[in-house]
Amino acid sequence: MELLVPEIGLVVFQTIAFLLLMFLLTKFAWKPILAAIKEREHTIDEALNKAELAKQEMVRLAAQNEDLMKEARAERDLILKEAKTLKDSIVSEAKHHAQAEGAKLIEKAKIEIENQKKAALSELKGQVSALSLEIAERVLRTQLDDKSKQQELVASLLKDVELN
Repeated sequence: MELLVPEIGLVVFQTIAFLLLMFLLTKFAWKPILAAIKEREHTIDEALNKAELAKQEMVRLAAQNEDLMKEARAERDLILKEAKTLKDSIVSEAKHHAQAEGAKLIEKAKIEIENQKKAALSELKGQVSALSLEIAERVLRTQLDDKSKQQELVASLLKDVELN
């Protein structure tokens, strides 16, 4: 039973050692340990706050990025619309210009054809008159060989002149 119940001197000695150890730990160890724990807790709180702020900043940046993307899409659509309008106007203007040039070329061709037709008719008239003169000369030569035929011709010409 001696082993189960310690002696009073041992209990007092152990109690004094325990209290001395508690005093030394409280004086030298607990304050730095508690200060380190509080500092660590403060650092963790700051890190959590910074993480929360970073998260909020990321959400804000994502929303801002989405807004910028919407603006960029709208601007792209506007530029494409303007480009299509410009293209359509250029094509339309080119068509009108081509039609006008075509009409001018057709008009020039008509004028040229008309001029060539007039020149051809004039040349044809000249050839016809030359042929007519040549034929008339030949006919007159054959008719003027005979004196009676000459008088008939003069008489018929005088009748035509009087009638006109």
